[in-house]
Amino acid sequence: MLRNLFRRDQDEPNRSSRTVLTGPRIPRHSSGWEAMLKYLQSEPNLRVLDIGPTSPQSINFLTGLGHSVYMADLVHESLTGTWTRPPEEEGGPPGFDVPGFFEQNLNFGGREFDVVLLWTTLDYVPQPLVQPLIEHLQNNVHPLGRILAIFHSKATGPDTAFCRYHITATATVEMQEAEPHPIQRVYTNRTIEKLFSNFSNYRFFLAKDNLYEVILTR
Repeated sequence: MLRNLFRRDQDEPNRSSRTVLTGPRIPRHSSGWEAMLKYLQSEPNLRVLDIGPTSPQSINFLTGLGHSVYMADLVHESLTGTWTRPPEEEGGPPGFDVPGFFEQNLNFGGREFDVVLLWTTLDYVPQPLVQPLIEHLQNNVHPLGRILAIFHSKATGPDTAFCRYHITATATVEMQEAEPHPIQRVYTNRTIEKLFSNFSNYRFFLAKDNLYEVILTR
């Protein structure tokens, strides 16, 4: 079941800003997805929040397992929407309308999730949104719920393009290049541990390319 989290007034113009997927689908082995897939196959009737451009393939696969699917395309909206605010002090960094962004894009209506597919979102969203987003997700994930996040080890070079991850019934995810959003920052394992310090557990997966993965347990 697909639920639309982007609820706006009917009088508000519909943004023609949906992320455009332009590249071919490139298969990539994902140990993090392989581990999450086992969880999704072992537990019935889960609520899954898939953060990224809409993927009918992913929706159909998850609903085929009997789960409810909710979508939120946060990277594009955070970078192209009207959320930036003037610096709080002269010469300081720009601010961000975090409450307004959450109200329009992540208003769950009291729902809580069992699984969040966060993908590489934290590499691309504006810095003022990072920690509030993690806290917002934590507050809306069931105890022992899980988040799959992917991080780049380099800010530039191969494998740093913003992509949509289409899931499959195997350990492979299909990466499809989208808009040329630059990576905002690179995280170390220690930084990730600090960002998710209120979670009960985290499991890192090493990869041969410039991506590494982590499953975080609420």
